Amino acid sequence: MKKKNIAIVTGGGGFIGSHLVDLLLKKKFYVIVIDNFSGGRIENLKKHKNNNNLKIKKLDINKISKNNKLFKNATYVFHLAGIGDIVPSIENPSNYMMTNVQGTINVLEASRNSKIKKFIYAASSSCYGISDRRTNEKTKIDPQYPYALSKYMGELAALHWSKVYRLPVISIRIFNAYGPRVRTSGAYGAVFGVFFKQKLNNKPLTIVGNGNQSRDFIYVADVADAFLKAAISKKKNEIYNLGADNPKSINFLAQIIGGKVTFIPNRPGEPKITWANNSKIKNNLKWKPRIKFKNGVELMLKHIKDWKTAPLWSPKSIKYATKSWFKYLGNEK
Repeated sequence: MKKKNIAIVTGGGGFIGSHLVDLLLKKKFYVIVIDNFSGGRIENLKKHKNNNNLKIKKLDINKISKNNKLFKNATYVFHLAGIGDIVPSIENPSNYMMTNVQGTINVLEASRNSKIKKFIYAASSSCYGISDRRTNEKTKIDPQYPYALSKYMGELAALHWSKVYRLPVISIRIFNAYGPRVRTSGAYGAVFGVFFKQKLNNKPLTIVGNGNQSRDFIYVADVADAFLKAAISKKKNEIYNLGADNPKSINFLAQIIGGKVTFIPNRPGEPKITWANNSKIKNNLKWKPRIKFKNGVELMLKHIKDWKTAPLWSPKSIKYATKSWFKYLGNEK
């Protein structure tokens, strides 16, 4: 009998992580989820509760030792665990450095000592900072806030472990992922959660600036597919941009969702456009995005009630929640 490939997914209860778990189980992997469920949700994995090929371990990556037995015999490690959001990173930068940098190093050490075949790191396109053009993997790095810096430092650590310890690494810089299970709680930030809750409550959609800013949205199933292709490929020690290479405006998103809109002030530190040149990942991994943006949003709208418990944001509450954003990234002293 052929031995099953063992995949560890840190952050496997999260938005992207849970979709990756879905795909890996479908492909007959034995999957070990490591998650402290501070951001991820056990409910995201509930449909697999009777699957003998899934093991769920509630564990903080800050507490993973280099000899952690979960990593023994693992084939691949997909490292998606970490903490996100801009405002909390500005207010508590040390938390982000501890988890997104030192936590990543903990996972790297456990992976190195287990002699895995490949370490896949979930990096962030926020490392590029304020860009007004299509970006490739050689575009200047310019993090604008601690979250972006911490994710980039995690990437540097992974690539350093690759260089020094010969740990095969792929770093994937995710642009604007969206899809089912995108975050429904916590700090202000995720545009889909904000808009869907407002739509459910017949409130105007709060659009930042004039709404012409655009984002390179990539459907979560396409993200999971790219991670798996990166793992099983012969490529190693590479960085890939992961986006649709087809930015869409926030106004267009609001148009698909429908309803009234209201405009709130522009925010410092935010790019007018995020735009992934995805030629490298398409050529190297034979990957391409399959879900068109409008179709992806419409798929989400069919399950809009999933956002009924999400926070309801208003211009007033958004202004209060983003005070630190304007204070530290704007001109206010």
